[in-house]
Amino acid sequence: MVNVSGTTAPGFEQVREVFIENFAERGDIGAAFAVVLNGELVVDLHGGVADPSSSRPWADDTLVNVWSTTKGVTAACFAMLADRGRIDYSAPVARYWPEFAAAGKQDVTVAMLLSHQAGLSGFRDPAQIEDFYDSEQAAARLAAAEPFWEPGTQAGYHAVTVGFMASELFRRIDGRRLREFVRDELGSLDIHIGLPRSRAAGAATMLAPLTLNSSSLIGDLTPAQIAALANPLIDPLAPNDPAWQAAEIPSANGFATARGLARLYGALASDGQIDGTHLVSPATVRAATTEQFRGVDAVLGAEASWASGFLLNSSGVYGPNQSAFGHSGWGGSFASGDPEAGIGMAYTMNQMGTDLIGDPRAMALIRAVYSSR
Repeated sequence: MVNVSGTTAPGFEQVREVFIENFAERGDIGAAFAVVLNGELVVDLHGGVADPSSSRPWADDTLVNVWSTTKGVTAACFAMLADRGRIDYSAPVARYWPEFAAAGKQDVTVAMLLSHQAGLSGFRDPAQIEDFYDSEQAAARLAAAEPFWEPGTQAGYHAVTVGFMASELFRRIDGRRLREFVRDELGSLDIHIGLPRSRAAGAATMLAPLTLNSSSLIGDLTPAQIAALANPLIDPLAPNDPAWQAAEIPSANGFATARGLARLYGALASDGQIDGTHLVSPATVRAATTEQFRGVDAVLGAEASWASGFLLNSSGVYGPNQSAFGHSGWGGSFASGDPEAGIGMAYTMNQMGTDLIGDPRAMALIRAVYSSR
């Protein structure tokens, strides 16, 4: 039987039971799950092994790559910038980053960029994984590129590229890149863009089915889908590579604990404070989570409701309340906030699953949380 450590507040015992079931019945190897309710950490669980080759156990501070769950952290950073009056979601990106206006993108707003409407779902010219490791050069290529569709007419998931553009836009406004901002202002939550070298030895080893790669997320691919998911193909084991760990990819290489992500979303879902420190006002969170697009996503091929960097809960994937928002990561991780219920929660793991969204392990935990209240 798997060794599970951590705490659950009275009334949340079912969550621990489901967490254990995920190991016994749903394939977890190492994982963590945390819930914040009205500012209080009511669930903080971890178990299994972080590295099967050495049997190193998952500790309460084990960092793991959370793939696209990183995008929600990036969205939170932009909300913090907006809260300080430094950025306007309705303003053209080119106001802050003039080179971005090239090739007909002069009217792309910050909200359109963050909600995957800019038409830059990937690179048009051939790319290699090493191109992801130079964020500044990647952003320059995208600024010069022609979009795959007229910006604003549809949304198509910018699986990786939104991170490069977000970081460059952020730098143009704040002076810091997103990785530096997260380090300076969210570091106490143990959330990072890239893996700090000092923490590499204790990080979780990513595990994946042999047939899994980024193109397996979708069937026959359109040019925009090829650009997003297959140029280049992404190896699900890339997070184990020191080059990936050292890079700045604010859409895909966040390393975090479930507790840190749950505390962040717990603040976003309530008064915007953590330990008395103001992050962002509820009014700004409402602006950041205002729907920018609803319809069939041109890359994912499924219904989606996008806000300014957050995925809205149109499909009920984050629980029963429509007010919930968050982001999920390739393989199963997720983090979400629910202002109606005052809940922030997050799940991290090293055994990747094959569901694009709505991983069975995550869904079982979410159901247990809402049935515990």
